[in-house]
Amino acid sequence: MTLFALSESGRALSGSHAAPSSGAAKRAAAAALVALSGAMAVCAHAANVPGGVQLASKQELVRNNASEVETLDPTLAETVPANNVTRDLFEGLTATDADGNVLPGVAQTWEQKDPTTWIFHLRKNARWSNGGAVTANDFVYGCQRLVDPKTASPYASTYGAFLQNGPEIVAGKKPVSELGVRAIDALTLEVKTPYPVLFLPELMSNTNLGPVNKAAVDKYGRDWTKPGKLVSNGAFQLSDWQVNSKLVLTKNPQYWDVAHVQLSQVTYLPVEDENTDIKLFQSGENDWVNQLPSGTYQKYKQQFPAEIRNAPMLGLRYYSFNNKDPLLKDVRVRKALSMVIDRDILAQRVTADGQLAAYGVIPKGVKGADVTAYDWAAWPMAKRVEEAKKLLAEAGVKPGTKIRFAMNTSEYHKKMAIFAASEWKTKLGLDTEIESMEFKVLVKKRHDGDYQIARNGWVADYNDATTFLTLVQCNSEQNDNGNCNPKADALIREANETTDQAKRTRLQTQAAKLVMDDYPLLPLLQYTLVRLVKSYVGGYSLKNPMDRYRSKDLYIVKH
Repeated sequence: MTLFALSESGRALSGSHAAPSSGAAKRAAAAALVALSGAMAVCAHAANVPGGVQLASKQELVRNNASEVETLDPTLAETVPANNVTRDLFEGLTATDADGNVLPGVAQTWEQKDPTTWIFHLRKNARWSNGGAVTANDFVYGCQRLVDPKTASPYASTYGAFLQNGPEIVAGKKPVSELGVRAIDALTLEVKTPYPVLFLPELMSNTNLGPVNKAAVDKYGRDWTKPGKLVSNGAFQLSDWQVNSKLVLTKNPQYWDVAHVQLSQVTYLPVEDENTDIKLFQSGENDWVNQLPSGTYQKYKQQFPAEIRNAPMLGLRYYSFNNKDPLLKDVRVRKALSMVIDRDILAQRVTADGQLAAYGVIPKGVKGADVTAYDWAAWPMAKRVEEAKKLLAEAGVKPGTKIRFAMNTSEYHKKMAIFAASEWKTKLGLDTEIESMEFKVLVKKRHDGDYQIARNGWVADYNDATTFLTLVQCNSEQNDNGNCNPKADALIREANETTDQAKRTRLQTQAAKLVMDDYPLLPLLQYTLVRLVKSYVGGYSLKNPMDRYRSKDLYIVKH
């Protein structure tokens, strides 16, 4: 989903992936799933307060969310900031804890009936914030609303690809009633997939695939997410929302696990400037800095040794190329721009916070594909620059040519952009015009194709390569680059249809390399997330690869 200024959060597949598996594949999967015929269950976890820890009498948390959210509608939520909040307000069939483990959510248990059929058993005490029962029909409505073309969700085909008939419904070829999600009874939900999706339980932790209260939507229309009208089923409910000021959540007394929720209130701040964020932290007005300014990690590590937090993530920092732009539609230009960026200097001297250089769309540690890199990544920089100059000359691009670069308001990203502009200027003679804007404006420009080069980023929503491949697939809503490689898409479809994990990894690795040879985007760094969190904020884990922190898992220690 990727952002405090990450960008959207990680997501899933594009509609082009949703090819039905063959009968042979289904039979093979069935043979491999003998051990999965029984129900799956895991103990639910909330804030895990260690023995001997004294809690503060005031259980209130203030955290910076890096930007104003674009919506609180879980079906429409696209960015990391929005999903941070909707994850508190809503709960899906499953959830993920502070360490990234998949846990029961509204579904208490689940089972895989056959390779493409899952059954989820809902808990009897799940309630909406208005006291009404959460039922299987609420999930049916939520999923149908996601893929309904009338809703225009930015993740309709992204997640719809995993649901039977989802792509056809998104394309307007079938009615929403034919979606492979149905209520067997009030507490039993059946989910059918077009091909085996072994990570479906993890996928269903995303609130875009969660329940929506139809009565509230019908009554209030677009206003249903406003304070006093929003009906949620998560550990928290909306109390106050002052746009560009603060968003306040309070504990939901109707939540099924409310007895184990420690925080009584969570306030999200929409501060985009990292230096302002730190000043609020230092003055005691903020408990949670979203992200440190680039190059300040060592400074604040010394100043706040007990409050510095740094952990690797399944995320990719990259720049989107507008593949349809008159200048950038030539692959030689895109390749030249990518070749001359020294990722090692960027990581070690500019961001200086432990990030890894990236030369492909698949980050280290992601399941389902191997990390790939361009052959030229190992060349001396002088040789890379020489080759890049030849490519630009062949493409008819002369020194002094101007490039427009779009980014969101952020000192961190400004320093990265200035570095990239300097690389292009000193090595290729190109001039870069940097335009800064609010994050939500940048997101819209990227989706509209109203840019040449744009700052971008992606954080996985589940640990599988498909969440990153969606960035470069034909017709994917999260493909801001406008590229399309049918051969790569065909490999991904083939990978979807196999239950041989080694073959699947091989096919998706080939697809990633094939499409990246088109240079649709410029991979830069694999995320680490460096922030400051008050030492009295308990429950913060450094084992969280997707930076998902439910307020349900947090607590305030006496201080």
